[in-house]
Amino acid sequence: MLDATGLRLTTEEKALFREMDPFGFILFARNIDSSHQVRALCNDMREAVGRDCLITIDQEGGRVQRLRAPLAREWMAPMDHAVQAGSAARRAMYLRYRLISHELRALGIDSNCAPLADIAGAETHPFLKNRCYGETAAEVADLARAVADGHLDGGVVPVLKHIPGHGRAMADSHYDLPHVTTPLEELDKTDFAPFRALNDLPMAMTAHIVFETLDARPATLSSAAMGMIRQRIGFDGLIMTDDISMKALEGTPQEIAQHSRAAGCDIVLLCNADLPTRAAVAEAAGRLDEIGQKRAEKAVEARKTPAPLDIEAAEAELAALMGGKVDV
Repeated sequence: MLDATGLRLTTEEKALFREMDPFGFILFARNIDSSHQVRALCNDMREAVGRDCLITIDQEGGRVQRLRAPLAREWMAPMDHAVQAGSAARRAMYLRYRLISHELRALGIDSNCAPLADIAGAETHPFLKNRCYGETAAEVADLARAVADGHLDGGVVPVLKHIPGHGRAMADSHYDLPHVTTPLEELDKTDFAPFRALNDLPMAMTAHIVFETLDARPATLSSAAMGMIRQRIGFDGLIMTDDISMKALEGTPQEIAQHSRAAGCDIVLLCNADLPTRAAVAEAAGRLDEIGQKRAEKAVEARKTPAPLDIEAAEAELAALMGGKVDV
């Protein structure tokens, strides 16, 4: 899965994407200017690969939302939203992400890197903490399911993250490699539990974290971690790496792509790279095998025609659940 440099594909990008045929694309703030432009860029991407591929984005709300006003609503951080909704959090989260899905589909975007099933704890790094939905496995699983349902009903394919769990990380994996020393038995009851409860979702994104009781390598590059995700957690959907250009991972992008695929990741996500690096990584990642191709097809098939939505009624209900405040 690759990205674009700017607001429209360059001639060189079109040629590369036509040749390399990535599974799909991801958008960033640098790719967004106007509704007409975003739709045109999405059309460029699909035309380049010659099919109606998935185009995803990070639209969690709070600090992590690539679409901003006036193209989309400004949302408070997910944890703040859930806390404010209180006992109505499940319905409030469903409506929030159902409305987000409506905004995405209007622009040609049909996937979102959410829900998060990471559990917030006392030592969770600030880069992640208020992006989480709660502090217990049961609470997180319940709200993450509501988020996923909101997306699926809105015709948007959810990407579950960060499997098998990022909540215990005390470092920001954009810059450092977090290590977790918690025994596997405890992780199984806590961090892994929400992912097990959501193991029927079509796609997931890895965590760049070392679970020392499993392997000395980060989960993205660990066949032990990938095997645990497939067997112990029971996730059989399409697994995509988190961005391999993040500083948590060592090696060249090509090496990381090869190691992640060898570990068991289906799709390699590369962001913020120059054109030669994108070409080299696509070559190193290779084609999906037969099982991966079936997972990819199943993920695309999860993109349904959106169910009807009365926007004004949904906004009014959400406002009532939130005490009148639904945005920043």
